Amino acid sequence: MRLRVKFRKFGPIRFIGHLDVMRFFQKAIRRAGIDVAYSKGFSPHQIMAFAAPLGVGLLSNGEYMDIEVGSIVSCQDTLERLNRAGTPGIEVTSVKVLPDTAGNAMASVAAAAYTVRFREGREPRTEIGSVLQAFLAREQILVTKETKKGTRELDLKPGIYRLTYEDGAFRMLLDASSGGNIKPMQVVEAILADQGEALQENALTIVREDVYTDIGAPAEGTQERKLVPLDDIGYLI
Repeated sequence: MRLRVKFRKFGPIRFIGHLDVMRFFQKAIRRAGIDVAYSKGFSPHQIMAFAAPLGVGLLSNGEYMDIEVGSIVSCQDTLERLNRAGTPGIEVTSVKVLPDTAGNAMASVAAAAYTVRFREGREPRTEIGSVLQAFLAREQILVTKETKKGTRELDLKPGIYRLTYEDGAFRMLLDASSGGNIKPMQVVEAILADQGEALQENALTIVREDVYTDIGAPAEGTQERKLVPLDDIGYLI
């Protein structure tokens, strides 16, 4: 039986890396008495997979991991056990049983939603609301991306599924698949660069609101993706 666990990451915990988050859950699962499954071989480890690990320093309301278990009392019981065994800064918000046909969390990621704000005193000169429509109307949004092999040009336009700016906050829905994986900072930098302005250092607060999977082709006559949160895949027992 596979479970999909959704959790929040907030407060000082946002400054720990993905490997530390993984170690935390390994220990919390043991403390909680979860009947977790282990891999075979000389060095058995808990069978778990995370969806699109979060960058250090980012807050999130929608992180996911899949774990394999032998049995559970109920999804609610598992959620409560994990939270009792947890630590401030990580809160499990949902546990669901995955159907046998579901892909794992990492392979399922298609998009991610973010709320992005400028820190006080680090706002740009550019009036974002007055330039955003023209920015989104461009045929291409080209940026330079650093890679291990050097630099290459990347077109952000196909991977910006939704982008608004209201009350001092960006709301973004971006490609987060292995083939795209656009970062919110890249989008803000591109908007400002279009106006001849650079993003100040440490200027943004970024909250990942949720992670989405693609459940099928767009409806006929539309290009809108069929995206649902990862915890829509699964059921309660």
